[in-house]
Amino acid sequence: MNQHPIRLAGAAALLACLAAAGCATTSPGYGGGYAPPPTSGACYDCGTVTRIEVAAVRESNVPNATGAVLGGIVGAAAGREIADRETDSEGRKNTATVAGAVAGAAIGNAIQNRAQANNSTYNVYVRMDNGRTTVVSQNDLGGIREGSYVRVYDGRAWLR
Repeated sequence: MNQHPIRLAGAAALLACLAAAGCATTSPGYGGGYAPPPTSGACYDCGTVTRIEVAAVRESNVPNATGAVLGGIVGAAAGREIADRETDSEGRKNTATVAGAVAGAAIGNAIQNRAQANNSTYNVYVRMDNGRTTVVSQNDLGGIREGSYVRVYDGRAWLR
Protein backbone atom coordinates (compact mmCIF):
# COMPACT_ATOMS: atom_id res chain seq x y z
CA MET A 1 0.00 0.00 0.00
CA ASN A 2 1.56 3.29 -1.10
CA GLN A 3 1.13 6.17 1.39
CA HIS A 4 0.90 9.74 0.19
CA PRO A 5 3.91 11.85 1.33
CA ILE A 6 1.69 14.54 2.87
CA ARG A 7 -0.06 11.97 5.05
CA LEU A 8 3.27 10.56 6.20
CA ALA A 9 4.69 14.02 6.91
CA GLY A 10 1.50 15.05 8.70
CA ALA A 11 1.55 11.93 10.84
CA ALA A 12 5.19 12.53 11.71
CA ALA A 13 4.45 16.16 12.62
CA LEU A 14 1.48 15.11 14.77
CA LEU A 15 3.58 12.54 16.64
CA ALA A 16 6.32 15.10 17.22
CA CYS A 17 3.77 17.59 18.62
CA LEU A 18 2.26 14.97 20.92
CA ALA A 19 5.71 14.01 22.18
CA ALA A 20 6.48 17.66 22.87
CA ALA A 21 3.15 18.09 24.66
CA GLY A 22 4.13 15.36 27.07
CA CYS A 23 7.17 17.41 28.05
CA ALA A 24 5.29 20.70 28.42
CA THR A 25 4.86 20.53 32.17
CA THR A 26 6.59 18.89 35.05
CA SER A 27 5.09 16.04 36.99
CA PRO A 28 3.57 16.87 40.38
CA GLY A 29 6.11 16.88 43.15
CA TYR A 30 9.10 17.72 41.00
CA GLY A 31 10.83 20.99 40.35
CA GLY A 32 9.16 22.83 43.21
CA GLY A 33 12.37 23.39 45.13
CA TYR A 34 11.31 20.96 47.85
CA ALA A 35 13.34 18.04 49.05
CA PRO A 36 11.60 14.92 50.35
CA PRO A 37 11.97 14.30 54.06
CA PRO A 38 14.74 12.10 55.32
CA THR A 39 13.55 8.61 56.18
CA SER A 40 14.11 6.99 59.53
CA GLY A 41 12.75 3.98 61.40
CA ALA A 42 10.38 5.76 63.82
CA CYS A 43 8.07 8.41 62.43
CA TYR A 44 6.72 10.92 64.94
CA ASP A 45 5.40 13.21 62.17
CA CYS A 46 3.50 10.62 60.12
CA GLY A 47 -0.22 10.10 59.68
CA THR A 48 -3.08 9.24 57.35
CA VAL A 49 -4.71 11.69 54.95
CA THR A 50 -8.37 12.08 55.93
CA ARG A 51 -9.45 14.74 53.47
CA ILE A 52 -8.15 16.77 50.53
CA GLU A 53 -9.87 19.91 49.35
CA VAL A 54 -9.09 22.42 46.65
CA ALA A 55 -8.42 25.62 48.56
CA ALA A 56 -7.95 27.96 45.62
CA VAL A 57 -7.53 27.89 41.90
CA ARG A 58 -5.10 30.56 40.84
CA GLU A 59 -6.51 32.42 37.92
CA SER A 60 -4.43 32.59 34.81
CA ASN A 61 -4.32 35.79 32.81
CA VAL A 62 -4.34 33.71 29.62
CA PRO A 63 -7.81 33.29 28.03
CA ASN A 64 -9.06 29.71 27.74
CA ALA A 65 -8.96 29.61 23.94
CA THR A 66 -5.38 30.89 23.60
CA GLY A 67 -3.80 27.44 23.37
CA ALA A 68 -6.25 26.29 20.70
CA VAL A 69 -5.91 29.48 18.65
CA LEU A 70 -2.11 29.54 18.72
CA GLY A 71 -1.94 25.80 18.07
CA GLY A 72 -4.34 26.16 15.14
CA ILE A 73 -2.25 28.93 13.59
CA VAL A 74 0.98 26.99 13.95
CA GLY A 75 -0.68 23.80 12.69
CA ALA A 76 -2.18 25.55 9.65
CA ALA A 77 1.17 27.12 8.77
CA ALA A 78 2.97 23.79 9.15
CA GLY A 79 0.35 21.95 7.08
CA ARG A 80 0.51 24.54 4.33
CA GLU A 81 4.32 24.51 4.28
CA ILE A 82 4.44 20.74 3.98
CA ALA A 83 1.76 20.78 1.25
CA ASP A 84 3.60 23.47 -0.72
CA ARG A 85 6.66 21.22 -0.85
CA GLU A 86 4.81 17.99 -1.61
CA THR A 87 2.02 18.78 -4.08
CA ASP A 88 0.87 21.14 -6.82
CA SER A 89 -2.82 20.52 -6.19
CA GLU A 90 -4.58 23.50 -4.60
CA GLY A 91 -7.21 21.18 -3.14
CA ARG A 92 -4.60 19.06 -1.37
CA LYS A 93 -2.87 22.21 -0.08
CA ASN A 94 -6.15 23.46 1.38
CA THR A 95 -6.90 20.06 2.92
CA ALA A 96 -3.44 19.90 4.49
CA THR A 97 -3.85 23.44 5.86
CA VAL A 98 -7.21 22.62 7.46
CA ALA A 99 -5.94 19.30 8.85
CA GLY A 100 -2.90 21.06 10.32
CA ALA A 101 -5.09 23.73 11.89
CA VAL A 102 -7.40 21.15 13.50
CA ALA A 103 -4.52 19.04 14.82
CA GLY A 104 -2.65 22.12 16.07
CA ALA A 105 -5.74 23.46 17.83
CA ALA A 106 -6.35 20.15 19.58
CA ILE A 107 -2.73 19.89 20.69
CA GLY A 108 -2.55 23.55 21.79
CA ASN A 109 -5.74 23.17 23.81
CA ALA A 110 -4.42 20.02 25.51
CA ILE A 111 -1.15 21.73 26.41
CA GLN A 112 -2.96 24.75 27.88
CA ASN A 113 -5.38 22.56 29.87
CA ARG A 114 -2.50 20.56 31.30
CA ALA A 115 -0.62 23.71 32.28
CA GLN A 116 -3.69 25.28 33.92
CA ALA A 117 -4.43 22.09 35.90
CA ASN A 118 -1.28 22.80 37.92
CA ASN A 119 -2.67 26.14 39.19
CA SER A 120 -4.45 24.82 42.30
CA THR A 121 -3.68 24.95 46.00
CA TYR A 122 -4.77 21.98 48.10
CA ASN A 123 -5.50 21.70 51.81
CA VAL A 124 -4.41 18.25 52.95
CA TYR A 125 -5.91 17.11 56.28
CA VAL A 126 -3.77 14.56 58.11
CA ARG A 127 -4.65 12.57 61.26
CA MET A 128 -1.26 12.08 62.85
CA ASP A 129 -0.27 8.79 64.48
CA ASN A 130 -0.46 10.47 67.92
CA GLY A 131 -4.13 11.42 67.32
CA ARG A 132 -3.82 15.12 66.58
CA THR A 133 -4.98 16.55 63.25
CA THR A 134 -3.02 18.95 61.08
CA VAL A 135 -3.69 20.72 57.80
CA VAL A 136 -1.02 21.61 55.26
CA SER A 137 -1.50 23.68 52.11
CA GLN A 138 0.50 22.78 49.04
CA ASN A 139 0.46 23.38 45.29
CA ASP A 140 0.68 19.76 44.21
CA LEU A 141 -0.37 16.43 45.65
CA GLY A 142 2.55 14.35 44.38
CA GLY A 143 0.41 11.19 44.26
CA ILE A 144 -1.25 11.75 47.66
CA ARG A 145 -4.86 10.56 47.94
CA GLU A 146 -7.33 10.24 50.81
CA GLY A 147 -6.18 7.31 52.91
CA SER A 148 -2.50 7.72 51.95
CA TYR A 149 0.09 7.34 54.69
CA VAL A 150 2.21 10.51 54.69
CA ARG A 151 4.90 12.33 56.58
CA VAL A 152 4.36 16.02 57.34
CA TYR A 153 7.71 17.70 56.88
CA ASP A 154 8.83 21.19 55.87
CA GLY A 155 5.26 22.50 55.70
CA ARG A 156 3.89 19.86 53.32
CA ALA A 157 2.79 16.23 53.18
CA TRP A 158 5.01 13.60 51.57
CA LEU A 159 4.05 10.06 50.61
CA ARG A 160 5.68 7.47 52.86
